[in-house]
Amino acid sequence: MKPVAVYRHAATEGPGYFATFLEHHAIPMELIKIDEGASAPADASEFSGHVFMGGPMSVNDDLPWIPHTLDLIRQAVAQDIPVLGHCLGGQLMARALGGSVGRNPVQEIGWGEVSLVDNALAHHWFGDAPAAFEAFHWHGETFTVPEGATRILENRYCSNQAFATGKHLALQCHVEMTAEMVKAWCDVGADEIAENPGPGVQSVALIQQDLVRRVQSLNARAAGIYSQWIKGLSR
Repeated sequence: MKPVAVYRHAATEGPGYFATFLEHHAIPMELIKIDEGASAPADASEFSGHVFMGGPMSVNDDLPWIPHTLDLIRQAVAQDIPVLGHCLGGQLMARALGGSVGRNPVQEIGWGEVSLVDNALAHHWFGDAPAAFEAFHWHGETFTVPEGATRILENRYCSNQAFATGKHLALQCHVEMTAEMVKAWCDVGADEIAENPGPGVQSVALIQQDLVRRVQSLNARAAGIYSQWIKGLSR
């Protein structure tokens, strides 16, 4: 099968557990390092799926790669090639599909519960697993849900934690985390945490508390989400 393209926008925000999941399922992956100047393909059909990771930039920034990324997402959706977005990746999907991205009322950094919205599409993506789980967060902006898509996750600080349409899933939260990624983000973002106290921002110590168990639990939940997503890949 054609590989899944994974787009990295920052050196510390790679595919994480998603790469492990693909390897376990013998699905080839190509990592496209946008942060190092790599270019996204002109033709979405070169890959069986497209996965967009996070990053510290805003979708609203004047960056040369953003317009092409938005075009690529629209092209993939039009061709029914599965698209998956994590945080910035989800915001790119929202913008590409007609939504908008702006400041969230509360900045979220750290661990926080998200809950399924009670609708058929949410249950399609999350199955019979418990209706709430602890995800990882690091964002100050959020997306609106594009017309024709369905909101499927929410939490107390951010009402739009995920939306889905067809084979495509956009996440505001992070489900791809590994323990190493959490530690790296805490190192890089320690000043951001210190400078932005608030109800949705946790300390470095609290973020890293019981880290192994939390990551294992998140990986198990991510496996269910990713298992549903790969069903849409052409083999």
